[in-house]
Amino acid sequence: MNDQILKEFNKNRTAKKKLFAVLVDPDQLIEDRLRKVVEQSNNAKVDYFFVGGSLLLRNDLDQCLELIQANSDIPTVLFPGSSLQINDRADGILFLSLISGRNPELLIGQHVTSAPLLKESALEIIPTGYMLVDGGRSTTVSYISNTIPIPSDKDDIAVSTAMAGEMLGLKTIYMDAGSGAQKPITDSMISKVNQNINVPLIVGGGIKAPEQAVAVCRAGADVIVVGDAIEKDESLLTDMSIAIHSTTTVSS
Repeated sequence: MNDQILKEFNKNRTAKKKLFAVLVDPDQLIEDRLRKVVEQSNNAKVDYFFVGGSLLLRNDLDQCLELIQANSDIPTVLFPGSSLQINDRADGILFLSLISGRNPELLIGQHVTSAPLLKESALEIIPTGYMLVDGGRSTTVSYISNTIPIPSDKDDIAVSTAMAGEMLGLKTIYMDAGSGAQKPITDSMISKVNQNINVPLIVGGGIKAPEQAVAVCRAGADVIVVGDAIEKDESLLTDMSIAIHSTTTVSS
């Protein structure tokens, strides 16, 4: 099985080098604007495109992936909101288990439906413990998943959840405040989770400025995901990339 993306995650975690993923929601697809984001991502040396969304109201996933790959060599990783969001055009898929919630469909149910399709695909499958964290407002992913996010001040719950995910064999942990979050996950929570796991830590949601990205990096995130802020102002992309790639984890 191909595991190139996961190897890169692990190699960079060991080296304390940070990776930058731009989140692209096909529901927000405006072709000219996406071309511009892809061009800027190439110039800024973005590491990954994470592609997906909570709804996918239109059938634009294939078109979105085709456009990105026709204009960039940056790897594309599916960030699926459901078992319907599988496409062999991508390089890999975050096989998300929503370990912060108690919805059986998102813990294992949709995975059973997806497994035969993924078995036959060429996608690199990255088992990922997905943790929703309160970002100051209700988000689409929280509503669609019918789960309650981890309170932003409950570091101990986040740590225990992440440790359990790793012990279950998940290969990455993804902490997400959700698209449109008012604030990013706290430095304290990121730091404590980072100190208690040995797998790559992905963090996204509510990161709207380079300074916030730096704080998330220093707290211990290995892969920093930014989407909503870039959708609103693509000029942030270069500054975000510079900030992320020039920062390391602060030693505990």
